[in-house]
Amino acid sequence: MKKVGIIMGSDSDLPIIKKATDTLRALDIPYEVHIYSAHRTPEQAKDFAANARKNGFGVLIAAAGMAAHLAGAIAANTTLPVIGIPCKSSVLDGMDALLSTVMMPTGIPVATVAINGGGNAALLAAQILAVEDAALADRLDRKRAADAAAVLEKDARVMEQL
Repeated sequence: MKKVGIIMGSDSDLPIIKKATDTLRALDIPYEVHIYSAHRTPEQAKDFAANARKNGFGVLIAAAGMAAHLAGAIAANTTLPVIGIPCKSSVLDGMDALLSTVMMPTGIPVATVAINGGGNAALLAAQILAVEDAALADRLDRKRAADAAAVLEKDARVMEQL
């Protein structure tokens, strides 16, 4: 199975990344996590992205806040799918990161999830990998069914209370 590469711009993004790694672990998907900055360590970020395919990665997730150039910098150096997680900052509540992540030029796409959407980034990565992995597709189907059952259980409890 291909690995998921996760790059965060700062260790302050770790709580968001933890949501992604928890989801990947639950789905039994191998992953690797690194801190690389589009601005402070551009050569390391470029090297990671440029060599990701030959190093066994199938999809990359990049999380960054504020200017949030990391996902675009990663995407510029690989043809693997890149998923951007815009991270909330204290300045503009993550809208700056969201717009920086989603507004990529033609030819360098970045799939973008919600602000602080680590869990959905991991699920999207899993869905991408599941295109060629029937066992993973089955695990995703079972997760969806379990999630639906949990909602219906909550519905039943609410109905009983009212």
